[in-house]
Amino acid sequence: MSKQRIPGLYWDKRTRKGSVDKQIQGIGRVRHRFTASTWQEAQAEYHKAIGGAKTKMTAPVFKTFREAATKYLNEEKKSSLSRDAGCLANLDPWIGLLQIDQIHQGTLAPYIEHRQKQGIKSSTVVRELAVVRRILTLASRVWRDMNNQPWLIVTPLLRMPNWKDAAQAYPLSKDEQRRLFKELPDHLTEMAVFAVNTGSRESVVAELRWSWEIRVPEIGSSVFLVPGKFTKNGTNCLIVLNSVVQTLIESRRNKHKTHVFDYRGNPVARMNNSAWKKAWLRAGLPVGSDVLSGPHNLRHSFARRLRSIGIPLETRKELMHHIDGDITVHYSPAEAGELLKAVEKLTKEEGVTMLRLPT
Repeated sequence: MSKQRIPGLYWDKRTRKGSVDKQIQGIGRVRHRFTASTWQEAQAEYHKAIGGAKTKMTAPVFKTFREAATKYLNEEKKSSLSRDAGCLANLDPWIGLLQIDQIHQGTLAPYIEHRQKQGIKSSTVVRELAVVRRILTLASRVWRDMNNQPWLIVTPLLRMPNWKDAAQAYPLSKDEQRRLFKELPDHLTEMAVFAVNTGSRESVVAELRWSWEIRVPEIGSSVFLVPGKFTKNGTNCLIVLNSVVQTLIESRRNKHKTHVFDYRGNPVARMNNSAWKKAWLRAGLPVGSDVLSGPHNLRHSFARRLRSIGIPLETRKELMHHIDGDITVHYSPAEAGELLKAVEKLTKEEGVTMLRLPT
């Protein structure tokens, strides 16, 4: 055996056999056997063994997607979290046990193909994949392990499917609105009246809270400022109330402690329930995979009514809540008043009485 020159390195020149046996703080014992023709080769084997042990020690240990999904559901605060949980439940049998660095377009392809064969709308699959993308983004940009290393090195690019199968919106005529509202139960009629006069999304109507109401004496009305966490694009949106909606709001005041709309003392989680669907059918409105039949049509009805009475495009955009910011920064009472004048014109339409509260 040749003279030991490096602690932990042993090499026999005659047999050309050697070994590494070294205790390294923070890593542990490194043991490695090798064959080398020269002392230089023996040193190279030594450094290779030590370097490999250090690399293995510091290499990231990736979590499974199921662990990442669990963390997301436990920590995320959003009104649609229950829907996200449903999306993740569908995905879990396919990717739950994969490490998050193994989640990419290739490993998701079988799931996407499976959902298409099931006849699921591509928009539904896009919503599911958006949850995956959100989790992977948090894993790479926000979440850290005990060594302050990201859960994921880089977020993969995901291509969203589009099978050209999106259902088309169905704005309701005045007669169709009248027929639908007649068939709806009273609590859904009230919510529908609010939606068709404000353009609010179903989720906003269901979540509408008294704490969002702001009195604006200069325009003789209240407005609702919806926090960004409850809107689709994550920004605050302003809802102005024409006289129809003002009457509705006053009729609802003091009915529920926190929410404007309730049913038997509990907030209404969603409008598009079995009662809505049955009323839609009884009203003789179209159904099928190519047409929307849910409350989102009220938003499109609102937009079409604004256009039909000549409201300018920029005003329509603001009323459809394609805006950003806080009322105290972006809206003076005069500007809020201009929006109110626009929606008040809707109440002057011929036949608008059918949009008022049920007697």
